[in-house]
Amino acid sequence: MFGSRQKSREKLAAAVRHALGAPEWLESVTVGEEGRAILVIRADSRDTAAAEARRIEAENAAARISGIEKVTTVLTAEKPPGHGHSHTSARQKEDISGQIRTNPDIPLTPSPPAGTRRVTKGARLSDEALSQGAPPPATPMRPIPGIARILVVASAKGGVGKSTVAVNLAAAMARAGMKVGLLDADIYGPSIPTMLGTVTAEPATSPAKKLIPVEAHGMKTLSIGYLSDPDAPMIWRGPIVMSAITQLLNDAEWGTKEDPLDLLIIDTPPGTGDAQLAIAQKVPVTAALIVTTPQEVALADVRRGAAMFAKTHVPVIGIAETMSWFEDPAGNRHYLMGEGGGAKMAQALGLPLLAEIPMLQTIREAGDAGTPAALSNGPAADIFLKLARNVAIALDELVTKPAPEIVFED
Repeated sequence: MFGSRQKSREKLAAAVRHALGAPEWLESVTVGEEGRAILVIRADSRDTAAAEARRIEAENAAARISGIEKVTTVLTAEKPPGHGHSHTSARQKEDISGQIRTNPDIPLTPSPPAGTRRVTKGARLSDEALSQGAPPPATPMRPIPGIARILVVASAKGGVGKSTVAVNLAAAMARAGMKVGLLDADIYGPSIPTMLGTVTAEPATSPAKKLIPVEAHGMKTLSIGYLSDPDAPMIWRGPIVMSAITQLLNDAEWGTKEDPLDLLIIDTPPGTGDAQLAIAQKVPVTAALIVTTPQEVALADVRRGAAMFAKTHVPVIGIAETMSWFEDPAGNRHYLMGEGGGAKMAQALGLPLLAEIPMLQTIREAGDAGTPAALSNGPAADIFLKLARNVAIALDELVTKPAPEIVFED
């Protein structure tokens, strides 16, 4: 007979506690029907930003456990000294029934009157405004014919080397024998034509009136830079940006059903705005790779980027850290941008650190020359080949993630 489902749930709860490191602030973990984990987290009511960061990190770590299908958190806190027990000043959180409940132990500043808004830190938008900005529930999207998988390379902050990582990751995978496409979706600053040496290239049109991607270094590539004046500013709003990205994605001959691309890599614009959200919601993305530098100012944005992908149900396979160190001629490492920031953030988010990429002159020179460093011989190529291997393994693990364990007892 079917035996203890409760035992299976207890095992999952123990796995979640272990993944989080059994911290003191984790008061309890329970797993209900259909793999729904409930985390009760103790937070400091006087530091709501830290509480929210802790919640996001805990949810991301728990969601990576095989058998966990959904994660819900409940924040609790002791009342600060001098605060009365007021039911009119409370934080609203989702309980295990999926409804909104009131937790009277975490005070909040009362909401402003209807029709007004504050612009101070911690301001609360109206429920109507929040509902307008919330991502819609995840719905299955049809795969794009001719593309087996789609990986977005993202960064919540510009200038961290995202495009360099995207180009060299694609080149390394092509070098390893994969059929790879590279889409430059960074509409406002398309740099991939320069980094591939294809600035003057113009995509041809097939008899079916579709764009034929430009071949470069064994990759199929498309960029808005192939279709626009390089000196003209792209003064486009969100809907136009998404329309351009959609056309480059869907109205191009990336592959065929019989001979598809193994992977299409999308170099996304920096940030977490309309373009990034639209890609996450409207493109059948397989997974995301987040790029960051070790410095705190960039890591703070990584949290926001990871939260955006979590809310749009796009799995993040890991973090790639750039500008990790500079090595002088004597072999001494200098951590100009900070040390270990990417590793600490990866651990906090429950993600693997897939690469630490140092400041190498050869990487910059190769990008300026239009020949990716991943195609050369030397330390730079080795770094990107290792990253490509780690990404390929992570993508395969998404597909082969084991089913939840079911326990049978007499």
